[in-house]
Amino acid sequence: MQHLEHDRLVFLALGESEVGSSDRTHLDACPHCRAELESLRHVAGLGAAGQELRELPDPPEHVWQGIMAEITAAEELPRLAADRQRPDPSEPVRTGPAPVSRRSRRGRLSRLATIAVTAVAAATVGVIGTAAVLRDGTPAEPTVLASAPLAAYGSTPPAARGDARVLGSGELHLHVANLPAVPGYYEVWLINPRNMEMFSVGVLGDGSDVLLPLPPNVDLGRYSVVDVSAEAFDNDTAHSGDSLLRGSLTG
Repeated sequence: MQHLEHDRLVFLALGESEVGSSDRTHLDACPHCRAELESLRHVAGLGAAGQELRELPDPPEHVWQGIMAEITAAEELPRLAADRQRPDPSEPVRTGPAPVSRRSRRGRLSRLATIAVTAVAAATVGVIGTAAVLRDGTPAEPTVLASAPLAAYGSTPPAARGDARVLGSGELHLHVANLPAVPGYYEVWLINPRNMEMFSVGVLGDGSDVLLPLPPNVDLGRYSVVDVSAEAFDNDTAHSGDSLLRGSLTG
Protein backbone atom coordinates (compact mmCIF):
# COMPACT_ATOMS: atom_id res chain seq x y z
CA MET A 1 0.00 0.00 0.00
CA GLN A 2 1.34 3.41 -0.96
CA HIS A 3 1.17 5.81 1.99
CA LEU A 4 0.03 9.42 1.87
CA GLU A 5 2.93 11.78 1.25
CA HIS A 6 4.33 13.22 4.44
CA ASP A 7 3.81 16.85 3.46
CA ARG A 8 0.15 16.05 2.78
CA LEU A 9 -0.19 14.72 6.35
CA VAL A 10 1.52 17.84 7.71
CA PHE A 11 -0.92 20.16 5.94
CA LEU A 12 -3.88 18.06 7.14
CA ALA A 13 -2.57 18.22 10.71
CA LEU A 14 -2.18 22.01 10.50
CA GLY A 15 -5.70 22.41 9.10
CA GLU A 16 -4.24 23.99 5.95
CA SER A 17 -6.00 21.44 3.76
CA GLU A 18 -9.34 19.63 3.89
CA VAL A 19 -9.50 15.84 4.27
CA GLY A 20 -10.77 14.66 0.89
CA SER A 21 -12.72 11.49 0.25
CA SER A 22 -9.64 9.71 -1.11
CA ASP A 23 -7.63 10.79 1.96
CA ARG A 24 -10.37 9.54 4.28
CA THR A 25 -10.58 6.20 2.48
CA HIS A 26 -6.83 5.74 2.77
CA LEU A 27 -6.68 6.82 6.43
CA ASP A 28 -9.50 4.41 7.31
CA ALA A 29 -7.51 1.55 5.80
CA CYS A 30 -3.97 2.56 6.80
CA PRO A 31 -3.09 2.52 10.53
CA HIS A 32 0.44 3.84 9.76
CA CYS A 33 -0.80 7.07 8.15
CA ARG A 34 -3.53 7.40 10.77
CA ALA A 35 -1.02 7.21 13.60
CA GLU A 36 1.34 9.66 11.89
CA LEU A 37 -1.51 12.15 11.32
CA GLU A 38 -2.60 11.92 14.97
CA SER A 39 0.98 12.46 16.11
CA LEU A 40 1.33 15.55 13.90
CA ARG A 41 -2.02 16.89 15.12
CA HIS A 42 -0.87 16.46 18.71
CA VAL A 43 2.31 18.41 17.98
CA ALA A 44 0.36 21.15 16.17
CA GLY A 45 -2.05 21.32 19.11
CA LEU A 46 0.83 21.96 21.49
CA GLY A 47 1.88 24.88 19.34
CA ALA A 48 -1.66 26.29 19.18
CA ALA A 49 -2.04 25.99 22.95
CA GLY A 50 0.82 28.42 23.49
CA GLN A 51 -0.46 31.21 21.23
CA GLU A 52 -2.11 33.10 24.10
CA LEU A 53 0.88 32.89 26.43
CA ARG A 54 2.31 36.28 27.31
CA GLU A 55 5.29 37.60 29.29
CA LEU A 56 6.96 34.24 29.86
CA PRO A 57 10.71 33.67 30.06
CA ASP A 58 12.65 32.59 26.98
CA PRO A 59 12.83 28.83 26.29
CA PRO A 60 15.97 27.06 27.48
CA GLU A 61 18.92 27.29 25.11
CA HIS A 62 18.89 23.55 24.43
CA VAL A 63 15.42 23.85 22.87
CA TRP A 64 16.64 26.31 20.25
CA GLN A 65 19.82 24.29 19.73
CA GLY A 66 17.71 21.21 19.02
CA ILE A 67 15.52 23.10 16.54
CA MET A 68 18.53 24.55 14.71
CA ALA A 69 20.17 21.13 14.59
CA GLU A 70 17.07 19.67 12.94
CA ILE A 71 16.89 22.48 10.39
CA THR A 72 20.60 22.21 9.63
CA ALA A 73 20.29 18.44 9.18
CA ALA A 74 17.37 18.93 6.79
CA GLU A 75 19.32 21.47 4.75
CA GLU A 76 22.31 19.12 4.59
CA LEU A 77 20.30 16.22 3.12
CA PRO A 78 20.45 17.42 -0.53
CA ARG A 79 24.21 18.05 -0.29
CA LEU A 80 24.87 14.64 1.21
CA ALA A 81 22.77 13.01 -1.48
CA ALA A 82 24.71 14.91 -4.14
CA ASP A 83 28.01 13.78 -2.61
CA ARG A 84 26.90 10.16 -2.78
CA GLN A 85 25.96 10.57 -6.44
CA ARG A 86 29.18 12.46 -7.40
CA PRO A 87 31.04 10.59 -10.12
CA ASP A 88 34.52 9.20 -9.82
CA PRO A 89 37.20 11.95 -10.24
CA SER A 90 38.72 10.04 -13.16
CA GLU A 91 35.48 10.25 -15.11
CA PRO A 92 34.37 13.33 -17.09
CA VAL A 93 32.34 15.70 -14.94
CA ARG A 94 29.25 17.32 -16.42
CA THR A 95 29.06 21.04 -15.66
CA GLY A 96 25.92 22.79 -14.51
CA PRO A 97 23.56 22.15 -11.59
CA ALA A 98 22.79 18.58 -10.73
CA PRO A 99 19.20 17.58 -11.54
CA VAL A 100 16.91 17.29 -8.56
CA SER A 101 13.93 14.98 -8.87
CA ARG A 102 10.42 16.02 -7.88
CA ARG A 103 10.52 13.29 -5.26
CA SER A 104 13.69 14.78 -3.71
CA ARG A 105 12.13 18.26 -3.63
CA ARG A 106 8.98 16.87 -2.02
CA GLY A 107 11.06 14.97 0.52
CA ARG A 108 12.93 18.12 1.50
CA LEU A 109 9.73 20.15 1.72
CA SER A 110 8.01 17.54 3.86
CA ARG A 111 11.04 17.36 6.13
CA LEU A 112 11.09 21.14 6.55
CA ALA A 113 7.32 21.24 7.06
CA THR A 114 7.59 18.64 9.80
CA ILE A 115 10.39 20.63 11.44
CA ALA A 116 8.25 23.76 11.27
CA VAL A 117 5.42 22.01 13.12
CA THR A 118 7.84 20.46 15.61
CA ALA A 119 9.61 23.77 16.16
CA VAL A 120 6.38 25.50 17.10
CA ALA A 121 5.56 22.79 19.60
CA ALA A 122 9.10 22.60 20.95
CA ALA A 123 9.22 26.32 21.52
CA THR A 124 5.82 26.19 23.20
CA VAL A 125 6.77 23.30 25.45
CA GLY A 126 10.09 24.97 26.23
CA VAL A 127 8.40 28.24 27.16
CA ILE A 128 5.81 26.51 29.31
CA GLY A 129 8.51 24.40 30.95
CA THR A 130 10.65 27.44 31.60
CA ALA A 131 7.71 29.24 33.13
CA ALA A 132 7.28 26.36 35.55
CA VAL A 133 10.95 25.75 36.35
CA LEU A 134 13.66 28.35 36.90
CA ARG A 135 17.08 27.95 35.33
CA ASP A 136 18.48 26.58 38.58
CA GLY A 137 15.78 23.86 38.67
CA THR A 138 13.62 25.44 41.40
CA PRO A 139 9.86 25.31 40.64
CA ALA A 140 8.45 28.77 39.98
CA GLU A 141 5.34 29.11 42.11
CA PRO A 142 2.65 31.55 40.94
CA THR A 143 1.96 34.53 43.17
CA VAL A 144 -1.10 33.75 45.31
CA LEU A 145 -2.92 36.79 46.69
CA ALA A 146 -5.65 34.88 48.54
CA SER A 147 -6.88 31.31 48.88
CA ALA A 148 -9.85 29.39 50.22
CA PRO A 149 -10.54 25.72 50.92
CA LEU A 150 -13.97 24.84 49.53
CA ALA A 151 -16.22 22.49 51.51
CA ALA A 152 -19.52 20.80 50.74
CA TYR A 153 -22.44 23.17 51.29
CA GLY A 154 -26.02 22.39 52.24
CA SER A 155 -27.13 18.93 51.09
CA THR A 156 -24.02 18.36 48.96
CA PRO A 157 -22.31 15.01 49.74
CA PRO A 158 -19.48 15.58 52.26
CA ALA A 159 -16.88 14.07 49.92
CA ALA A 160 -17.20 17.08 47.60
CA ARG A 161 -14.38 19.57 48.11
CA GLY A 162 -12.17 22.07 46.36
CA ASP A 163 -9.57 24.80 46.56
CA ALA A 164 -9.65 28.35 45.21
CA ARG A 165 -6.62 30.61 44.67
CA VAL A 166 -6.55 34.21 43.54
CA LEU A 167 -3.38 34.61 41.48
CA GLY A 168 -1.30 37.71 40.97
CA SER A 169 -2.11 37.46 37.26
CA GLY A 170 -5.69 38.52 38.07
CA GLU A 171 -7.18 35.06 37.71
CA LEU A 172 -9.07 32.66 39.96
CA HIS A 173 -7.70 29.12 39.89
CA LEU A 174 -10.23 26.54 41.02
CA HIS A 175 -9.69 22.84 41.68
CA VAL A 176 -12.65 20.66 42.68
CA ALA A 177 -13.25 16.99 43.39
CA ASN A 178 -16.22 14.67 43.89
CA LEU A 179 -18.89 17.14 42.79
CA PRO A 180 -22.29 15.47 42.42
CA ALA A 181 -23.54 15.04 38.87
CA VAL A 182 -26.05 17.68 37.79
CA PRO A 183 -28.30 17.87 34.70
CA GLY A 184 -27.05 21.39 33.92
CA TYR A 185 -23.63 22.88 34.64
CA TYR A 186 -21.45 24.28 37.42
CA GLU A 187 -20.96 28.03 37.84
CA VAL A 188 -18.43 29.92 39.99
CA TRP A 189 -19.42 33.01 41.99
CA LEU A 190 -17.92 35.58 44.33
CA ILE A 191 -20.27 36.62 47.16
CA ASN A 192 -20.29 39.50 49.61
CA PRO A 193 -21.21 37.72 52.88
CA ARG A 194 -22.56 40.93 54.47
CA ASN A 195 -25.37 41.60 52.01
CA MET A 196 -25.18 38.44 49.81
CA GLU A 197 -24.51 40.47 46.68
CA MET A 198 -22.77 38.29 44.16
CA PHE A 199 -21.51 38.07 40.63
CA SER A 200 -20.58 35.21 38.35
CA VAL A 201 -16.89 34.61 37.64
CA GLY A 202 -17.47 31.93 35.02
CA VAL A 203 -18.39 28.32 34.29
CA LEU A 204 -16.44 25.41 35.72
CA GLY A 205 -17.09 23.03 32.83
CA ASP A 206 -16.58 19.26 32.90
CA GLY A 207 -13.02 19.22 34.24
CA SER A 208 -11.73 19.44 37.78
CA ASP A 209 -9.56 22.53 37.18
CA VAL A 210 -10.35 25.92 35.71
CA LEU A 211 -8.58 29.28 35.45
CA LEU A 212 -11.07 32.17 35.32
CA PRO A 213 -10.27 35.86 34.77
CA LEU A 214 -11.39 38.23 37.52
CA PRO A 215 -12.67 41.78 36.97
CA PRO A 216 -9.65 44.11 37.21
CA ASN A 217 -11.10 46.15 40.11
CA VAL A 218 -12.70 43.36 42.12
CA ASP A 219 -12.70 44.04 45.89
CA LEU A 220 -11.78 40.73 47.48
CA GLY A 221 -12.20 42.29 50.90
CA ARG A 222 -15.92 42.56 50.19
CA TYR A 223 -16.51 39.67 47.79
CA SER A 224 -14.64 37.15 49.86
CA VAL A 225 -16.78 34.01 49.52
CA VAL A 226 -16.16 31.61 46.62
CA ASP A 227 -19.27 29.64 45.67
CA VAL A 228 -19.79 26.81 43.18
CA SER A 229 -23.42 26.31 42.21
CA ALA A 230 -25.45 23.86 40.15
CA GLU A 231 -27.23 25.72 37.34
CA ALA A 232 -29.86 24.70 34.80
CA PHE A 233 -30.02 25.60 31.11
CA ASP A 234 -32.93 27.96 31.69
CA ASN A 235 -31.60 31.29 30.33
CA ASP A 236 -31.71 32.67 33.88
CA THR A 237 -28.43 34.41 34.74
CA ALA A 238 -29.22 34.66 38.47
CA HIS A 239 -27.83 32.23 41.04
CA SER A 240 -29.98 29.10 41.20
CA GLY A 241 -29.85 28.97 45.00
CA ASP A 242 -28.31 25.49 44.80
CA SER A 243 -24.78 25.93 46.16
CA LEU A 244 -22.54 22.86 46.14
CA LEU A 245 -19.26 24.27 47.54
CA ARG A 246 -18.32 27.38 49.51
CA GLY A 247 -15.25 28.82 51.13
CA SER A 248 -13.93 32.17 52.36
CA LEU A 249 -10.82 33.76 50.88
CA THR A 250 -7.97 34.73 53.17
CA GLY A 251 -4.77 36.42 52.12
